[in-house]
Amino acid sequence: MIDRVQGYFGFTRVPFGRNLAPSMLHQHRSHRETAARIAGCINNRAIGVVTGEVGSGKTVALKGAVASLDPTRFTVIYHPTPEVGMRGLYNRIVTSLGDTPKFHLAALAAQASTALAAEVDERGRTTPAVVIDESHLLDHGELDAIRMLTNYDMDSTMPFTVVLIGQPTLHKRMKHGVLAALDQRIAISYQMPTMSWEETSSYIKHHISIAGRQNTLFPDDAVELIHLTSRGLPRPVNNIAWQSLVAAFTQEKGIVDESSSRLAVTETHATE
Repeated sequence: MIDRVQGYFGFTRVPFGRNLAPSMLHQHRSHRETAARIAGCINNRAIGVVTGEVGSGKTVALKGAVASLDPTRFTVIYHPTPEVGMRGLYNRIVTSLGDTPKFHLAALAAQASTALAAEVDERGRTTPAVVIDESHLLDHGELDAIRMLTNYDMDSTMPFTVVLIGQPTLHKRMKHGVLAALDQRIAISYQMPTMSWEETSSYIKHHISIAGRQNTLFPDDAVELIHLTSRGLPRPVNNIAWQSLVAAFTQEKGIVDESSSRLAVTETHATE
């Protein structure tokens, strides 16, 4: 089906795909501002919290931020899921910095902390940036362990960066009294906004363009329906727009009109 839809509309690649190079990402305001804040946090060796709804493009913005960094100056240690606990995070830090993890948790925690500090202390080494995705899944004990990881030189300096990325509940949890010590250290706290109607329209046109079509395939009424249904969140826009293309293909239409998008919305919601 994918190849048939691609051939029918004359695409050179499948539109609304996930595996795009950073230079091909759509630069709407939310993406630009989030990527800039993450990059700024890493450049300044700070602690940052970035939150956004499911499908808002947090990880995509992170990809853009990392692409903007000088790889000779920074080592990004990306931890995709905290469900493996602090042991999993410590292991990833130690192995990413070229050492073999110790077995006992206390020794492993100390090893990770030492490795992060040593990366900066030793002349010519890069600055580590620990990025933890899905951070809303961290419990209070794990968040406090991250605070302990950032303790260095009696809090006078920060030898590395920590960026916590997660859903909006993370920001709310940081305000709990038991996490006040960590919350007070956060230099950057940003909630990603959704796309406006104009940005959704530009987003769809951008993805159609990089797929090889320059003419308008989605008229305004179809874009309006996609925007309202997706609430301006990039991932739902991708899903509905693709299903709209499939609906137009099956009906042998040359454009994706509002009725095709409405059918796509019905089918997309039915599978959720």
